[in-house]
Amino acid sequence: MPKIATYQYRIILFDGVCNLCNSSVQFVIKHDANNKFKFAALQSEYAKNILAAHQINAEKLSSLVLIEDQKIYTESTGALRIAKNLGLPTSLLYVFIIIPPFIRNAVYKYIARNRYKWFGKKEE
Repeated sequence: MPKIATYQYRIILFDGVCNLCNSSVQFVIKHDANNKFKFAALQSEYAKNILAAHQINAEKLSSLVLIEDQKIYTESTGALRIAKNLGLPTSLLYVFIIIPPFIRNAVYKYIARNRYKWFGKKEE
């Protein structure tokens, strides 16, 4: 994982037009009792600036970036690290981190590829 600037909060960059992603953000907000997370749409200037500053191609991302402890996490690892910080019972999902990333990410990518078809998307 590339080292990045230090941020006070964990930052979640998400696909702002994806209904599944927006619902997931609402779930995190509802269950983030200690306000550990801040959010920005991947389409925002803020997200573009963060990613560009760290030489990350936003075009190659498949819907989620977690910035935590000076590291960037994507795909299933990012999602599981978010779950880990949400308290019980959601934090129990972190047990899936023991599954090899190539398996976890295959499932993640399958869902990401089909998220618009299954859940729809916003026009902007």
